[in-house]
Amino acid sequence: MHDLRHAHELAGISGPDLSELLALTYRGPLEPTPWASLLEALRQRIGASFLTLVLRNPAHERPGLIVNASIHGPHLPGEPSYSEHYYSICPFLNWPADQVVSADEVMGAEHWLAHDFYLAYLRPLDLRYVLVANMRTAAGMHCALFACRGHADQDFTAAEMALVRLLLPHLQQAVDLHSTVDQLDSERLLYAATIDRLLVGTAILDETGKVMRSNQAAQRLFAAHDGLECRQDKLYAFAGQDNRNLQRAILTVLQHHQHGKDDCIEVLTLARPTGEVPLNVLLRPIALNYEGQGIDRRPAVAVFIRDPSDSPQASRRLLRSLFQLTRTETEVAMLMMDGLTLDESAERLGVSRNTVRAHLRGVFAKTGATRQAQLVKTLLNSVASLA
Repeated sequence: MHDLRHAHELAGISGPDLSELLALTYRGPLEPTPWASLLEALRQRIGASFLTLVLRNPAHERPGLIVNASIHGPHLPGEPSYSEHYYSICPFLNWPADQVVSADEVMGAEHWLAHDFYLAYLRPLDLRYVLVANMRTAAGMHCALFACRGHADQDFTAAEMALVRLLLPHLQQAVDLHSTVDQLDSERLLYAATIDRLLVGTAILDETGKVMRSNQAAQRLFAAHDGLECRQDKLYAFAGQDNRNLQRAILTVLQHHQHGKDDCIEVLTLARPTGEVPLNVLLRPIALNYEGQGIDRRPAVAVFIRDPSDSPQASRRLLRSLFQLTRTETEVAMLMMDGLTLDESAERLGVSRNTVRAHLRGVFAKTGATRQAQLVKTLLNSVASLA
C-alpha cells in the first residue's frame, strides 16, 4: 500500500485522470482488440512512440498474442518479424516480474546500444529507449508491457515509470479476467457448434419475446417456412392453434424469467405444411442473477427446436475409426442413420439389395447391434455425431 501511495505521488496524476485509465484497464477484456483504448491513452500520456502489451509469448508451435498502440496506429511495423525471429533474442524476457525499469537503467546505455536486439530490430524502427514491465498474474499468466521512444527523445522519467507501476496490479487482474472470459467464450463456441451438429435449433429471446440470436440449425428451420418462422424477430407457428399455444408458452416462460425462476419448461409440437413429422419445441427461462439498469435487451428465454425426421450427421472418419468399419460399411451405416431401407440404400449406392445386406451384417458384427433399430441407436449415441 505504501509503495502504491508513493507511486501515486511520484506519478503526479490527478484522481479523475487515474480513474479514467483504470476504467480503460478493466474495460480492456471486453474490447474487440483487448486494451487498445488503454494502450493508446497511456501512450499519449507518457509520450511514447510505441506501447505494446504481450499477452501470450510467441512459441515455435503457436503465434503470440500481441496488442500494439503506436504513432502508426495499432499495427506495429515489424511485429510479425518480432514474433517469428527477434523474440528469441529479446533481452527483456527473463527480467523480474512486477518491476518497471528502462533498458538503459538495467543494462547501461553502452551495453544496450551494442545488443543484437536493439541493432537488428529496434534501431531500424527508430526506437532507442525502452520501458519494460514484466507481469505474472495471480492465475499464473506471464505477460509484459513495453513502451518505446525514438532516438530524438529521452529516456522515461521516474514519474512516467511510477504511473505504469501504479497501473500494473490492476492490469494484472484485468488480464486474468480476460483469460477467464476468453476460456468461457471458447467453451461456449464449442458447445454451440456441437448443438448445431446435433441439428438442434436454438434461439435466445429477449424480455419482449424477440429473437436476439439463433444458431445455424434454427436459421435453416426458419428459412424452410415449414412449421416455424421468424418474422420481424418474432417466432410464429404455421397452424393457428399451434401459434396460439406457442405465444402462450413464450408468455408463460417470460413470466417465470421476470420472477427469477428457471424451473419452468414448456414443450409443444408444431404441425408443418409439408406434412412432415411435427417439429418438437422446448422453451425454458434464463434466470439472471443481476438487475441490469439501462440495458436495452437481456436474454430471457431459451428455445430449442428439433426436427424428428433429421438425423445428426456423424463423421465418416470417426465412425470408421470407432467401429473399424470398411468404407462401404461406413456408407451403409450412414444410410441406416438417415432412416433408409435396404432397398433405398441399395438404390443410393448402386448395388444389389443382397450386397447391402452383406455389408450390414458386417456393421452389426462390429458394432454389437443385433437389429436395425438398435444399430441406429448405437450410431446416433456414439461420439461420432459430436465431431
